[in-house]
Amino acid sequence: MKLLSVNLGRPRPVPYTDQAEGVTAIDKRPADGLVRVAAPGPKGVGASGVAGDTVCDLRHHGGDDQAVYAFAREDLDDWERELGRSLANGSFGENLTTEGLDVSGALIGERWRIGSEVVLEVTAGRIPCRTFQGHLGERGWVRRFTRKGATGAYLRVIEPGGIRAGDPIEVVHRPDHEVTAAMQFRAVTTERDLLPRLLAAGDALHGEALAAARKYVAGQAR
Repeated sequence: MKLLSVNLGRPRPVPYTDQAEGVTAIDKRPADGLVRVAAPGPKGVGASGVAGDTVCDLRHHGGDDQAVYAFAREDLDDWERELGRSLANGSFGENLTTEGLDVSGALIGERWRIGSEVVLEVTAGRIPCRTFQGHLGERGWVRRFTRKGATGAYLRVIEPGGIRAGDPIEVVHRPDHEVTAAMQFRAVTTERDLLPRLLAAGDALHGEALAAARKYVAGQAR
């Protein structure tokens, strides 16, 4: 398992974002050399956990529970075959493009050591948005991405430090439950009856997903 690239986004104007400023940094490109990773702070205040990467929409992106976004090269290759087009590392707006790691199948709370310093923890799957669809330029993209369910994973920073392309990735902790990033994604999108099962992941779960699961369970108990 290894890190193929660390991808950074710079703001640029586009016609397809909901941002008032009309800019997005979803188009991320591989960076050269060492890139520092650290917890950015709470959502709405903190942006990306990856130095040099920009978050334009602080309402929906960035913050400690979404500090870093990872996507598997194998899933990009699968989409290349399905879409009939080339998809470079960073094409899905991911900060980390990985090889040999089942990112969507990673457990909530699973921890990865990347290189010699950085430890990241899986918090949730990625929910597609209008900006993602506009960036890919594929009709019905949100629906197609949702149906496939290979979401990649958001991660929080447990131990900060520097990473670079080629660094090994080691799973250093795997929790004792069955809640994966892909299951969490289905629970908050198309299969809400899965929400109670998310509670097994505890506080490792993305705060918004945890709140949604607790609210659903409370409603069922009435």
